[in-house]
Order: sequence, then C-alpha cells, then structure tokens
Amino acid sequence: MGVLSTLMRGLVRGADRMSEFTSKRGSRTHNKGRGARPAGRNLPSSKFLAIRAMIPEFVVPPLEGFKLRPYVSYRAPKGTEPPLTAQSLFNEVVAPQIKQDLETGTFSKDQLVKYGFEPTQEGKLFKLYPKNFVR
Repeated sequence: MGVLSTLMRGLVRGADRMSEFTSKRGSRTHNKGRGARPAGRNLPSSKFLAIRAMIPEFVVPPLEGFKLRPYVSYRAPKGTEPPLTAQSLFNEVVAPQIKQDLETGTFSKDQLVKYGFEPTQEGKLFKLYPKNFVR
C-alpha cells in the first residue's frame, strides 16, 4: 500500500480508533466506571435491584489501644528475623511434635494427618501441584 492510500484509509475510518476508550470519549450518559462489579441486577423495567449478599461487608476489629501506626518509614531499621521458609516452619511447628511422638513410641506413618499432612488437595483454593511451587 502506498502512503496516500494509508492516509486516506486513516481519514475515512478514523485515525483514533485503537486508542483507549475512556469516559471522555463516550456520550454524555456513558459512565465507564472503575471496573467494579455491580452489587445487584438490572431489572427489565430498567430499575436496579440491589442484592444484599452482593454488597461487600468489611469486618474491622476494634483498634482501641492499638499502638502500631499504618505507615512504616523507609528509614526504619531492617528486621532481625530471617524470612520464613517452609523448612523453618516445619522445624518450629511440626518437628517437635514428631520428635515427642517418636520418643513416646506413638508415631505412625499412617497418622500423618495429625501433623498437618494432607494426602489430597481436593477442595483447596490453591492446589499444590509442582507447577505452582516457587522455583
């Protein structure tokens, strides 16, 4: 295609067709919104029915006597604890229980559910398959 035919096509079809569609480009009644889901349904009579179960409910605990502030300065010193890993969590929580059961003689390989081991991932929100592990 030549330059003139490309320019003509841009003039005829509109050169600004692929730019972002914002609320400024729509009609007076167009409201694009911010991507939030509606908390109800539009009825055939063009009325909006708010459904109570769809309205988000924020449960905030009482913060009376709470000493921490919501902002942490970048000048704050680094923490002294190492980052939490699966190995350190196992060593702190599960290993003492297994060690105690080994000493008392009540440890059984068939009763690993007692220590938090789950043989299946059915019904879990995040299933732990090898593709989901951190590499």
